[in-house]
Amino acid sequence: MTTPETTVRVARISDQPLDPAEVEAAVTGPEYGAVVVFTGKVRNHDGGQAVSALEYSAHPEAERFLRECCAAATASTGLPVAAVHRIGALTVGDLAIVVAVAAPHRAEAFTACAELVDRIKHEVPIWKRQLFADGMSEWVNACG
Repeated sequence: MTTPETTVRVARISDQPLDPAEVEAAVTGPEYGAVVVFTGKVRNHDGGQAVSALEYSAHPEAERFLRECCAAATASTGLPVAAVHRIGALTVGDLAIVVAVAAPHRAEAFTACAELVDRIKHEVPIWKRQLFADGMSEWVNACG
């Protein structure tokens, strides 16, 4: 059962660099023996092409969708969750998303974190434009 201690701790869209320690601290507590923190970074390649940067754009209601994803995760697991997704121009190595889940044991923390990341990727209206080293660009998963 969800209690005030296991509610959504953070659900935010940000145009500023992300801090994994902040997201982890939001879910940490003495009752949790496991905290799983996922950091998604901009990589330097995709589909055999060299990626030089990414641009993330968000729907004006994206933060509400993010909060709803986090609330659903908390409701189904009873665990505290936190998630922050970056928008704007990012370079290789920058953090695009940070998600944290705390649980009494590692297995449930890993499972809940993986499921929340997948849910965010599929349900939150954030779009990614990849900029390639050759000067070309493409929108990723922009068509439904």
